[in-house]
Amino acid sequence: MQLISRPILGVTCVVGAAALWGTTGTSQSLAGGYLPALWFGALRLLFAALFFTVFAAISGGLARRAWQGLPLGAAFGAGLCMAAYNLAFFAGVKLTGVGVGTAIALGSGPIWAGLLQAVFQRQPPTTAWWGGTTLAISGVVLLSTGGSSLAISALGVGLCMTSGLSYALYTLLNKRMVNRAPTATITLAAFSVAVLVAVPAAALQTNLPSLSGRDIAAVAYTGIVTAGVGYLLFSTALHHIQPATAVSLVQIEPVVAFALAVLLLGEPASMAALCGLALVVVGVLGVARSELSFQDSSDSPARP
Repeated sequence: MQLISRPILGVTCVVGAAALWGTTGTSQSLAGGYLPALWFGALRLLFAALFFTVFAAISGGLARRAWQGLPLGAAFGAGLCMAAYNLAFFAGVKLTGVGVGTAIALGSGPIWAGLLQAVFQRQPPTTAWWGGTTLAISGVVLLSTGGSSLAISALGVGLCMTSGLSYALYTLLNKRMVNRAPTATITLAAFSVAVLVAVPAAALQTNLPSLSGRDIAAVAYTGIVTAGVGYLLFSTALHHIQPATAVSLVQIEPVVAFALAVLLLGEPASMAALCGLALVVVGVLGVARSELSFQDSSDSPARP
């Protein structure tokens, strides 16, 4: 299953996935926002799992040989991480607010990923990666909070950092699987486990929701397009780039979310947020350049 590394393709796939993920909040807002957040996240995972089932059936991901190479422990762990990411994120955002919670979750993810990659894969990120990541994280903080000073819940911060850690772990586990099983099989296995955890957890927290047509449309869109297509792109990218790079490039997500909020929802754009947007773009470009340079140096033959 080993593929030729194409870092430009990998970077493009992650940016595409992040752009799709950036539409999630706007879709939820346009639906009216009456569906409880935990149920929105759980049903999003359910629709994603259904999408991956259909995709796997069409692409051969349900074949016995496709499952034979899948590390079941890694797939189960990835599913738990995906469920934890969704549940911790929505719970943390409820306590901290959308802006601060998003900044903490997205900002902590690359740091966790860089540390985990250094410890478990013996591949510490480059200095250029840390520089670009730091710029991107700073931009996310400005973009998400608008430079405001808010009272923050310690529990909310902890949950959002747990969300970032869960996402970083999911990425590293996914990276372990991409050369051993088809992408369709990997995503189906992980999201099936995530659904089995997230739906009962949502049911324990709140009663079964009554869904309007707009709720169903929003959940279907975010499950099929943002989660389904998005995570297929993300898993494909991990064939070609390092996990820490992938998590850092995801910082483009709040840029898309910010642009849509301004253009479609009429939200104001503060100067601090615009500066944050610029920092994210510069930081992401720095991370992408670092990854391309790393791949070039790895592919170069050693000189005598």
